[in-house]
Amino acid sequence: MIPDRDALGPPPVPGKEIVKDLHAFIAGLPKAELHVHHVGSASPRIVSALAARHPDSDVPTDPEALVDYFSFTDFAHFIQVYLSVVDLVRTADDVRLLTYEIARDMARQNIRYAELTVTPYSSTRRGISDRAFVDAIEDASIAAEADFGTVLRWCFDIPGEAGLESAEETTRIALDLRPEGLVSFGLGGPEIGVPRPQFKPYFDRAVAAGLHSVPHAGETTGPQTVWDALTELRAERVGHGTSAAQDPKLLAYLAEHRIPLEVCPTSNIATRAVSSLAEHPIKQMVAAGVLVTVNSDDPPMFGTDLNNEYLVAAELLDLDESGVAALAKNAVDASFLDAAGKAKLNAEIDAYTMSWLAP
Repeated sequence: MIPDRDALGPPPVPGKEIVKDLHAFIAGLPKAELHVHHVGSASPRIVSALAARHPDSDVPTDPEALVDYFSFTDFAHFIQVYLSVVDLVRTADDVRLLTYEIARDMARQNIRYAELTVTPYSSTRRGISDRAFVDAIEDASIAAEADFGTVLRWCFDIPGEAGLESAEETTRIALDLRPEGLVSFGLGGPEIGVPRPQFKPYFDRAVAAGLHSVPHAGETTGPQTVWDALTELRAERVGHGTSAAQDPKLLAYLAEHRIPLEVCPTSNIATRAVSSLAEHPIKQMVAAGVLVTVNSDDPPMFGTDLNNEYLVAAELLDLDESGVAALAKNAVDASFLDAAGKAKLNAEIDAYTMSWLAP
């Protein structure tokens, strides 16, 4: 559901019937998602199951209690809660359960393809072997595609708060084990106190090995962090990039070079990166000609899902069904699917939209 309007500020709101029709259109729309975290996608039922497996954790086992647990005061508090859920993933079986059930939840939203941000270091430092971790996500992916039709691919992500040790370990696992579904290399976690340039050698190695560069940048810091991601980490897409709107030259650069932004509106409000939906910079990004994709980030933790994020974006950008379909095609075009895969999914979006709009 859309977050409370009194708390988040009043975005433009169309009539109830328009919202209802658009919601139904979005629910059936074939979609791709490019910025969504592995552990952060654990729904209350998954978190409850994992917490029951590990009763020494402080994470509630009651799905209803998780609603209060996932209420964040700021970005630092979000990271604290996020890491407590990470601590529930302690065995290869936990990893497989999490991955498979995420795909089930995605399929219910008609997400056909997702590039899931995975943080191997969080699991290997808790005693799961690197090979067991990789085998678990790959096995879950194969089963999920067969059972649900949702294709999962991986972005292996450096947890920036864990320092260069985590960068070395993430790079080693990515390049030495190189699972079939691995397409990109990322950097997440807090930005404040974690400068992007220190990770340049690791991104250089990953890019040289054929992986795409997709670091987080400009979520809770200024435009310079985005510039650093572009110039030092060779970013091909930027996670969040929220503060890019503060720098017209940066927006122009992103537009000219067709470097997509992975925008996550509800996440930005929940972590207080943006004070209200009405003030979200997605409008400036689109107006500047930047290729914008819409994503859910850590959906259950923020009380959202990708369908809701499309509805939020449609309200902020005043989009009808055709506009929402074009937004969905942005994600396909910005993905690392091969040309045939992109053409197939875009054709599916077009066919669905034409059928919906037909007299």
